[in-house]
Amino acid sequence: MSIYRIAHLSDPHLPPPPGAFGWRDVFTKRLVSRIAWRRKHKVHRPEVLAALVADLKAAAPDHVVISGDLTNFASHTEIAAARAWLETLGAPADFTVSPGNHDALAGSGGAERFATWTPWLGDLGEASFPQVRVRGPAAIFNLCSAVRTAPHLATGRLGEEQLQRLDALLADPAYADHFRIVVLHHPPQKGAVARRKALEDQEALRAVLAKRGADLVLHGHAHEALVGSVPGPNGSMIPALGVSSASAKPSGHSPARWHAIEIEARPEGGYHARVVARGIEPGRDGLTELGRYRLADVS
Repeated sequence: MSIYRIAHLSDPHLPPPPGAFGWRDVFTKRLVSRIAWRRKHKVHRPEVLAALVADLKAAAPDHVVISGDLTNFASHTEIAAARAWLETLGAPADFTVSPGNHDALAGSGGAERFATWTPWLGDLGEASFPQVRVRGPAAIFNLCSAVRTAPHLATGRLGEEQLQRLDALLADPAYADHFRIVVLHHPPQKGAVARRKALEDQEALRAVLAKRGADLVLHGHAHEALVGSVPGPNGSMIPALGVSSASAKPSGHSPARWHAIEIEARPEGGYHARVVARGIEPGRDGLTELGRYRLADVS
């Protein structure tokens, strides 16, 4: 049986290009983020991200999921620079991007703010959520939890309309025989992050997942490698996996890593799934394998 590999990275926090912060931004939440960036840029290093991307490319995964926070201030200049970075990675159809809270920090509301990233959001040719991408044995349900928030808050929200559409998509028999992966920026499980950073309608999302089921949830936001779970149908549990920032150097933070999710069909039906973690190990040069583990078999 062939193995289909999906790579997961998150929170690259690309360096702001010249002009990413203007004088008008002093009247928006971008000012708070700009002040914080003076400290954070020492943690989020472009050379670390470059090394991680090189390691990922060498592994040649079949598809790549990026779960948000490509930018820092969500300015038009940053959004455009993030697209330029995405173009260096490979064909857009081989990448799925779920925006993060920093990507919606200020500016216009709604999914249209991500129109520049349309080819990386899904196959519909528009900036809308949720979207489903079928790649190999996987059906990737791409959500957007990125919304504008008040200063010092980093919460997310999916909203009733997006949740209703997700409910319908997960119920669609067209995806029943696929390995179903739900992607969003904010963790779906309780206690993964502080309340001021949490997904506001996480209970509603968990209710949809408990009703319709899924095989895996991928998220970012916490800047930590997290292994959690949320309830699925009939007492089952759905794994929820987070990954640390793709640009974080080892300096008191969880250093950069990415995960490979290896999906393999079982002869009797269903799937095996294994996670291989690669990242920076303090005291060693480059990226290395940090460990591997199997998820529960999917019927």
